[in-house]
Amino acid sequence: MKELKKTKDNTMIYLENTELKIAISEKGAELQNVYNKETQLEYLWEGDPAFWGKKSPVLFPIVGTLKNNQFTHNGESYQLSRHGFARDKQFKLTESSNTRVSLTLDADAETLAQYPFLFRFSIVYEIHKNKLSCTYQVTNIDVKPLYFSVGAHPAFKVPLEDEFDFSQYYLEFSHLESAGKWPITAEGLIDENPIPFFHSNNRINLSKELFYGDALVFKQLESSSIRLSNDQSKHGFLFSWSEFPFMGIWSAKDAPFVCIEPWCGIADSVNATGELRDKEGMILLTPGQNTARTWSVELY
Repeated sequence: MKELKKTKDNTMIYLENTELKIAISEKGAELQNVYNKETQLEYLWEGDPAFWGKKSPVLFPIVGTLKNNQFTHNGESYQLSRHGFARDKQFKLTESSNTRVSLTLDADAETLAQYPFLFRFSIVYEIHKNKLSCTYQVTNIDVKPLYFSVGAHPAFKVPLEDEFDFSQYYLEFSHLESAGKWPITAEGLIDENPIPFFHSNNRINLSKELFYGDALVFKQLESSSIRLSNDQSKHGFLFSWSEFPFMGIWSAKDAPFVCIEPWCGIADSVNATGELRDKEGMILLTPGQNTARTWSVELY
């Protein structure tokens, strides 16, 4: 493990093997670079604030937007902004080697004011050959049940190579799909009913217009991987996940990137009660219990 850059507020660290070089920020435990030394390509979005200033924020302890940005638990009301607070918090480096790093966030006075649970949240990044994996580990260190959601939001460059256009790329799912997409309202909530999208097919042709109505949101897909491809190039990636029941695919308006977002959790529906234990997608951990979810990406 080597430092790239250290400032007063942040430390950059990286993983490296013969094929990959991965940079990670301690702020938000957020990926900053995903570089393949063999292809000589950077795969992660650069974070240009003209489109979207982040690169791969983690979504915890909620995914998406709460109705009125608040929830109720045990008769008390709490304010919590979209996607939760983890992406803006400083994580602590708790394990490191050249090919594996663990960064951890523990509950503190600031988190307890927004989210009344004692938790330990660790993010483990690991590389093997041309594959990067990311594991979210959550432990309930409280004496009462813990309710949470967690999700990924990595943004990948599209086009990967300057000579191509965004519209030359497509996403190929591992299985034929028939799911509809769930519309997102102007308030960031999930609408009452899905609208048709897949029709026993497994491909989405990318276009800028595809995302003019916000993210494509799906529930309970058959697939467990998505491949980004371009028939004119041998370069792309294979993104895989398990035990994430929701999927978002998103790009900012006219931006040169696409986010592949496996979620354990989802934004409030327009009919949400606001009660945290009733929120769709929440995971329950009893005192002392822990759980983990992993996604990975192979870069070629």
